[in-house]
Amino acid sequence: MQLSNRLQQFLETHQAKFAVSSHPTAFTAREVASVEHLPAREVAKVVVVFGDGKFHMIVIPATRLVDFQEVRHTLELSQARLATEDELARLFPDCELGAMPPIGALYGLPVYLDNSLLDEDMIAFNAGTHRTVIHMKTADYRALVQPVMVSLAREAALRHDW
Repeated sequence: MQLSNRLQQFLETHQAKFAVSSHPTAFTAREVASVEHLPAREVAKVVVVFGDGKFHMIVIPATRLVDFQEVRHTLELSQARLATEDELARLFPDCELGAMPPIGALYGLPVYLDNSLLDEDMIAFNAGTHRTVIHMKTADYRALVQPVMVSLAREAALRHDW
C-alpha cells in the first residue's frame, strides 16, 4: 500500500490516526465506495476549482455534485470553472490524475469541506493513487486539515434508462 512520500510524511509529522487499504483500480469516488464496501456518502472526492486567479480544493461526498452557483456565491468569485487535467497534473505531481488526497496544505490550496460530510463519523479518500485509500475519523480529518465548512454541493440527479 504505497502512499506518496509527501502524504506519508505529512500524516506522520501531524501524528494523524488513520488506516490505509488497497483495492483494485477504481477511478471514481462511487467506484471506490463499491470496491471498499463503504457507503458512498463516506467517500470524499476532491474537486479542484479555478476562480479569480486561484485554485480551490472542494471536498464533497461521492453522492453529491459541486454546485457552481454556490461556489461563486460562497467563495465570492466572479467566475469559477473546473481545473483542467493539465492543471491538475501540475498541482499534484505526486498523484495519479484524479486521485489527489483532500489535504490542501500539501499543495498550497485552501480546502472547503461540504457540510454534509459532518454527518459521517468516518471519511475515506484517495491517497494519491486509484488503488489506495485512507480511512480516518471525520473529526480527526477536520483537526488535521482545518477546512472551511461550507455548503457547496447538491444531490446528484438520479438517472433513468427509460
